[in-house]
Amino acid sequence: MDRILSFALAVAVQCFALSCFAADRPNIVMAFADDWGKYASVYATLEPGGPSDVISTPNFDRLAADGVLFTRAYVSAPSCTPCRSSLLSGQHFWRCGRASILQGAIWDFSNPAYPLILERAGYRIGHTYKVWSPGSPADAPHGGKRTSFNRHGRRFNGFSQNAMKAEDHQAGKARLLEEVRQNVRSFLDADGDQAVDGEAPFCYWFGPTNCHRKWIAGSGNALWGIDPDDLKGKLPPYLPDVDVVRQDVADYLGEAQAFDASLGVIVEELRRVGQLDNTILVVSGDHGIPGVTRGKCNLYDLGTSVPLAIHWPGGIKTPGRVVDDFVSLPDLAPTFLQAAGESIPDVMTARSLLSILESEQDGQVDPARDAVFTGRERHVAKARAGNKPYPQRAIRTDQYLYIINFTPDRWPMGDAAGFGRSDGPMPSLEKLRENTFSAFGDLDASPTKAWVVLHRDEDPQSFDYAVGRRPRFELYDIQADPHCMQNLASDVKHDAVRQALHTRLMTELERTGDPRVGDDVVFERSPFTD
Repeated sequence: MDRILSFALAVAVQCFALSCFAADRPNIVMAFADDWGKYASVYATLEPGGPSDVISTPNFDRLAADGVLFTRAYVSAPSCTPCRSSLLSGQHFWRCGRASILQGAIWDFSNPAYPLILERAGYRIGHTYKVWSPGSPADAPHGGKRTSFNRHGRRFNGFSQNAMKAEDHQAGKARLLEEVRQNVRSFLDADGDQAVDGEAPFCYWFGPTNCHRKWIAGSGNALWGIDPDDLKGKLPPYLPDVDVVRQDVADYLGEAQAFDASLGVIVEELRRVGQLDNTILVVSGDHGIPGVTRGKCNLYDLGTSVPLAIHWPGGIKTPGRVVDDFVSLPDLAPTFLQAAGESIPDVMTARSLLSILESEQDGQVDPARDAVFTGRERHVAKARAGNKPYPQRAIRTDQYLYIINFTPDRWPMGDAAGFGRSDGPMPSLEKLRENTFSAFGDLDASPTKAWVVLHRDEDPQSFDYAVGRRPRFELYDIQADPHCMQNLASDVKHDAVRQALHTRLMTELERTGDPRVGDDVVFERSPFTD
């Protein structure tokens, strides 16, 4: 009898400890915008002179001011699915198997996924809009359809298309933001009792796709008052500073402001149910601007550098800090697990950010965080002959960006008539603007793409920057040449730097089992080229 009583007492103590621990565990909310690069008004204060000068993101800025703002956050791959695979699994994208590519991606559950780990640990999980796609099963690392909360619609994903249809644009915007509110509320407080549903901590993903093309020409100005002319002199030098391109970028920034408005709704709902203080709210994007030279699908900063703010009143004791450490989005998975008191799987190559969040320092907090590694394999399946990828790997440090283009004979943005395909006329302006697959398939269809391709005779340099072949090695001094206009890889004065960066990059690839540098380059054959 004494042993039974002792056992019962031990179980009771354990249960009490677990219940107390469950009450202390933070909620986790990931607000992740498709195709949103590093554009926010708070960044304009730190890095003036670029497109962020003309954008207004008060909600992101407020979260950064009350949390931690990161200035050097990078994706593992500047392509939707592999970026998300790496973030969810806490690994370099090249370790994610069939989830390492975009079209044709498969999530086979052989990789860990932090939401599923947290669900097994007692968290309630859910998601709205996009988590992981294209790929099969869609959104699998966050529970798939089983944990989807989209019953009030997905119209926000086509924000400018739907808002511009309304006779009253402000009323149209308000209806779309109300859709966001009702979707979020259906997860947080479905019964409307002003309290979060259930007693378990929650893990929620909010992933609208409105920053992904297409959007409506002129919507940036009509909906948000962003004047394209205000972008004069603020575009990077490899982009033609012409009306069409400025208009295109202005409309994109308008979509980023729409995402920021939705972020305000999330904050309001978390506060309404009394959960804002105990929630780790992370805000970021999955890569740079689509359909624009050197953006999405490129390893230059325009493609790989993203905004990142982390808000957590219950865990960040010194808010308002600006951190310059190099962080990779896969670092978020072990961060969430550590904050929840869960073990970090050995296969996760990323490193938790918890020590940075708990620090009191600004600037460089962890001296070991002095670089990030990025890369890409296949994006659009039919971008080039044989469904082949354009394999790249890179290391980015404080001063340098070093890129290896493993197959420099291929076209980085894909094939087109006379460029990897039989000679013939280029597609029309309409097709280049509307149909990504008509030419150079790894560069999204856009007005910018159409202008650059159709003006290639009068502006060959802009065309070459956008779609031209690249040498095997690229080296740029970011401090002296922030837009990477002068390749120093063949400059003998930089031989020692190039070799040191090459060695460090290859060491990381080999250490983490990158198939690209192994004996069996699986990315070059079936099923990766199916």
